[in-house]
Order: sequence, then structure tokens, then C-alpha cells
Amino acid sequence: MHRVGYLITEGFQVMSLATQTVFEFANLVAGEEVYRIQNYSIGGGTVRSSLGMHIDTLPLGAPGLADSWMVTGTLTPLTPPSDDVLKSVRGFVDGARRTAGLCTGTFVLAQAGVLEGRRATTHWAYAKALQRMHPRITVEDDRIFIVDGPVWTSAGMTAALDMALAMVEKDLGAELARSIAHKLVMHQRRSGGQSQHSELLSLAPKSDRIQSALDYARKHLNRPLSVEELADVVHLSPRQFTRVFTAETGQSPAKAVESLRLEAARLMIEQSRHSLDTVARETGFRDRRHMREVFMRGFGVPPQAVRRDARRVM
Repeated sequence: MHRVGYLITEGFQVMSLATQTVFEFANLVAGEEVYRIQNYSIGGGTVRSSLGMHIDTLPLGAPGLADSWMVTGTLTPLTPPSDDVLKSVRGFVDGARRTAGLCTGTFVLAQAGVLEGRRATTHWAYAKALQRMHPRITVEDDRIFIVDGPVWTSAGMTAALDMALAMVEKDLGAELARSIAHKLVMHQRRSGGQSQHSELLSLAPKSDRIQSALDYARKHLNRPLSVEELADVVHLSPRQFTRVFTAETGQSPAKAVESLRLEAARLMIEQSRHSLDTVARETGFRDRRHMREVFMRGFGVPPQAVRRDARRVM
């Protein structure tokens, strides 16, 4: 049996505890208690969340209480945790099989010195602050989760579910993890190498008309997608369309379409076994070489490196 301990501090973010459902369903699917989950705090007793709900915890005693430690995040990660919290984290890391920072829980690991010389991620809104405060950590602000030896860190909110599922896959295999994802109605199982950001969300058009053009583009990436074609979809002249599109998104139509192609290609590379030639063709790049050029410009690495990283993480 694998013991999972959650270190909970005052003002913890409730979403951190959603990951417990992944371990709960692992037990259900396995038909036995593979994981035993306990909530801990420094002194034990009732701990209040940022939402105002309360949860009972056990006192954090000697190291060895858990095989995996999950350190929850708060909405105020820049406020240093207490010395008792940091001392406890340092104490249980060496004796645990793995230690994870959930969302802004990464800050607790960082301030305890656990992440020195390691790669890590956290919620995108706080990634720059994490890097600034801890320059000896390699902060990758565009990753769902990162595994660096026995230390795991996740991006914000729902990304922690993906990380927990990856833990179950590592422990119990891919088939059981897929079954859990299906039961939890998780639309897809995201690998750690995936981006925290959605290109459609980042473009954030102000009108339904431009949103419709983007939706059309996303569904027809294997086409050339000229300005004339997109403008015709939303019944505007090419000149009008380009002007309105740029004003609403801050990008030209051509640049936005390239970004959508890049995002779609990366997802295919991470989640499928299609050849790079097939990925390039399906996402509308001229050829594999063109796709590589865009990857180097957008990510700083070639498509092969993205595929290697996704396989290594999972």
C-alpha cells in the first residue's frame, strides 16, 4: 500500500485536494486499497481554506508518515510559510519516494531548498516571481507538470490532476490510468510537456464574428486558410476582416493561424505516434522542414525534442 500525505497550511486552495479523487478512483478501479490518503498540518486539528471551509488534519510528526507527499498551494504564495513548515518539508523529502508541489505549493518546496538546481513549474501567473526569487531553479512556465527525479511540480489548478494521474500511471500502469481518466470524465490525459496556455484563449477576440473565424481556422488547419477564405466565412471583405481581426486580437490573421497550427502540431506530436511528415500535413505546414522552422521560432526547440520530452515525462 502506498501512503499519500497532504501537507495543508492555513489558507490552502481547495482545488489542491481535488487530486485526492485520482487516488480514490485508483483504489476503486484496482479493487483494493492501493493508496491510503491522509491530511496533515503542523499541529493537527482544523485548518481553514482560502474559501472559508475547514478540514480536519492529523499532526505532522516524524518523517516516514507517507511515501508520497503532496504540498498544497495557497492564493498568497509570495508570503513565506512558517519556519515549522519549511523544516517539516526538509525533513520528509529525503525519506519519501516522491514529493510534489501542487500549483503554488511549488513555492513551499522552493523556499525549503528542495528545488535548488532542479527544473520546476507552477501557476503561470506566479512563474516569473518564482524564478526571480529563486534563480537557482530552472522555472519552465509553460509546462503542465515537471518530474525532476523524486520531485514533482505542477502548473495551476487542473494541471495537478494530470500530475496525479501521471503518478498513478507510473505506479500502476497506463491501462489503469486510462480507466481512471475515463471515469473522471477527463477529456484528455495531458503529458507534462504540454503547454499551460491555449492559443484560442490567449487571442481572446471581443466579437463573435472573429471568434467564429478562429473556430473555423482551428477546424480546417489542413487547408491554406487565406485571409480571403476567413473573411468570406464571416461575411467581411478581406481588408475589413484584417483590420477588425488585428484590432481585436493584436495579431494579424496569418500570425494567428500560424500559432494555431503550432499548437495543434505540438499536441499531435505529444499525444500520437504519427510521423512528423503526417503531423505537418494535417496541421497545414508546407512540409516537415517548414514545421521545424516554425517550432524553432516559437519554442526554441525542434519537433523531435518535443516528442522526446513528452515520452520521457510519461
